[in-house]
Amino acid sequence: MDSFIGTGVALVTPFDSRGNVDVSSLTNLVEYQIANGIDYLVVLGTTAEAATLSTKEKNLVMKTVSLVNAGRLPLVVGHGGNNTHDLVQQFKEIDFLDYEAVLSVSPAYSKPTQEGIYQHFKALSLATPLPIIMYNVPSRTGSNMLPETTLRLANDFNNIIGIKEACGDMLQLDEILKHKNPDFHVISGDDFTALATVLAGGSGVISVLGQGLPKEFSKMIALGLRGDSEPAYEIHQTLLNGMHLIFEEGNPAGIKTVLQLLNIADNKVRLPLVKASEDLTKRIVTFMKTKSIVNA
Repeated sequence: MDSFIGTGVALVTPFDSRGNVDVSSLTNLVEYQIANGIDYLVVLGTTAEAATLSTKEKNLVMKTVSLVNAGRLPLVVGHGGNNTHDLVQQFKEIDFLDYEAVLSVSPAYSKPTQEGIYQHFKALSLATPLPIIMYNVPSRTGSNMLPETTLRLANDFNNIIGIKEACGDMLQLDEILKHKNPDFHVISGDDFTALATVLAGGSGVISVLGQGLPKEFSKMIALGLRGDSEPAYEIHQTLLNGMHLIFEEGNPAGIKTVLQLLNIADNKVRLPLVKASEDLTKRIVTFMKTKSIVNA
């Protein structure tokens, strides 16, 4: 599926002053992505603080993004966990609206073996009505989905169409890229490896910083996909400090600070997360001034 080539963004879930989902700000956020060159949208991922959202709130977010987007960009919904049986049941009950794929993280906390990870995604593949993009993020899950497991799943199930790879190891990414079939998407799950992944043959990125700086990030990835490495790396260098800053005190505290500076959404997060410290906020302000977006 060509829908997932380029720059996708993992949208935050904005909250209002009372801590409720802020539909108005979410609307503004979606419109900002569409107006500035983003290729597809991902909702209810880690960046969306999905772990702290109720089922009712998740449905609200999905419906809001779907209505605002109105078919303009491809949509992906995050849905994963470590209770395989429960996930299978949920896949049969969820109204996926006009979402084109599911982003599903490798089971966290349980630390399954490679065979356990394989059987988990096999069960989801047989249950879901949508294509699956697997998500490997060892820093959060406690286990690493190895290339041979990724490739085995890709080869065995036609509706497993890609992986968001956030292992942070380009050797692992290269191993997948070397042996994958041409239609399987290898998508960077880390902003700082996005360009390297694309230049090595990957499909693009699901970015966090990209939703704050969509024009620059999507241009960088587009250049990388064309093989124009020099101008792409020039943009990468201008973004690198921002990539590190927004993750310094956890995600999405950093990117929500960026979005507040852009007057798109408030910086509120839900416990156990807390908003960015005053020191980090000042440094993010300084970074954003270099983008000529925030007034000096």
